[in-house]
Amino acid sequence: MGSITRSFANNIGSSGILTASAVTNTTVEDVTSFDNAASPATLVLLSTQIASSSANISFTTGLDSTYDVYQFEFINIHPATDNVFFQFNMSTNNGSTYAVTKTTTYIRSYHFENDSATILEYDTARDLAQSTSYQDLTAGNGNGADEDCSGTLTLFNPSSTTYVKHFMSRINTYNFSDISMESYTAGYGNTTSAVNAINFKMSSGNIDDGIIKLYGVKKS
Repeated sequence: MGSITRSFANNIGSSGILTASAVTNTTVEDVTSFDNAASPATLVLLSTQIASSSANISFTTGLDSTYDVYQFEFINIHPATDNVFFQFNMSTNNGSTYAVTKTTTYIRSYHFENDSATILEYDTARDLAQSTSYQDLTAGNGNGADEDCSGTLTLFNPSSTTYVKHFMSRINTYNFSDISMESYTAGYGNTTSAVNAINFKMSSGNIDDGIIKLYGVKKS
């Protein structure tokens, strides 16, 4: 035990406090948290929904004033129908209707699997100008066994009754034409009412498979 004691003593500073090098993943077992310690993890998981031939997926709880920022994570979203678009809309009446007026922008980059072309472009067909329509988050999702999309959507201060509701999305898609397509969508829901529900769907057909997680971002 002598060598262990000496090793431990070498990691105590002059003020009697353990040095940073004394606390590592291997020296401390089964600890879940330290009081007053800063945590690098800022996301709090609020809910998870798993699609299974689902017409749509709605989040009607969890969006409130608890957090200023909310993040949705899309994991292997797979459509039942080929060449469709993953979309979303917002609600101010707890999901009774999804028709918030939006102004948005949509940029995409893509690279063909056979390396025949690479493209970066603004897609005017997918932006909205004061429209209540669903917003495309992707373009041309494939429904092959190996085709899906994954990414994130961030929604800022949805419970505000003063400001419009900004959002940003970044998703990579296995396009039906064997293309890696990355879509950047951003905009705002032009309402000062609190947004309290979100709906996701495909432009046609069901969401065959996939996971959507809702996180709250810890306030600083």
